[in-house]
Amino acid sequence: MDLSLWAKLNGTLINVATVALGTGLGLALRGRLPERMQTVIMQALGLVTIFIGLSMAGSMNKAGATLQSTAQAAQPIVVDGVVIGLVGLVVGGLLGEWWRVEERLAALGDWLKAKFRGSGRFTEGFVAASLLFCIGPMTLIGSINNGLIGDAQLLIIKAALDGLAAIALASSFGIGVGFSILIILIYQGGVALAAGALATILPNPAVDPRVLIITGVGGLMVVGVGINLLDLTKIRVASLLPALLMAPLFHWLISVL
Repeated sequence: MDLSLWAKLNGTLINVATVALGTGLGLALRGRLPERMQTVIMQALGLVTIFIGLSMAGSMNKAGATLQSTAQAAQPIVVDGVVIGLVGLVVGGLLGEWWRVEERLAALGDWLKAKFRGSGRFTEGFVAASLLFCIGPMTLIGSINNGLIGDAQLLIIKAALDGLAAIALASSFGIGVGFSILIILIYQGGVALAAGALATILPNPAVDPRVLIITGVGGLMVVGVGINLLDLTKIRVASLLPALLMAPLFHWLISVL
């Protein structure tokens, strides 16, 4: 199917528009709401974010891999998806710290803040929104569907959710939330444009165990974003991003052994 550029990217562009609109509404509310109301909004968003993350994390239970034994009489060993996710998170987190992913993403936010004369918690809002809007199964599966067959339904649903979240985030963090549209364009748009190649690797992404393990690991990272929004502690979620590559890689290695 030969799709136009618009057909491949319309879901991503709609997502960008809703985040921009949500950011604008959040900024309009920012100076009008008492601080205690802004706190309640952030707490509500944090709790819902944790719920979404936990729901996603359950996908790891469906993503076990079978390690075939070399002994003829032995039974194949099934490695639980949670174990694969744990190894992926640990190794990915170590790589993320080595590559200083958290600092580099924060540095990008600081550069945008200086370039566009942002103020307040610009960088914190940029990082939190970028992670929240780009981690999750709807981003990956929705982008593949959009780029491959022009089906933007999942991304439109995601766009509505992101727009509502942007209102809450921008009311607390400010305009930095809006600059997350750059990450949405690069990551989500890139996946949509590369969907043809991805389709040969992931013919049925909704039930593919590699996607399920990515969803589960991403869900735990979303939980981390929620915990950060609630100010319970500071989880270095960006440093865990390499785990989204490491976990499916370990799953593949176990499957081919």
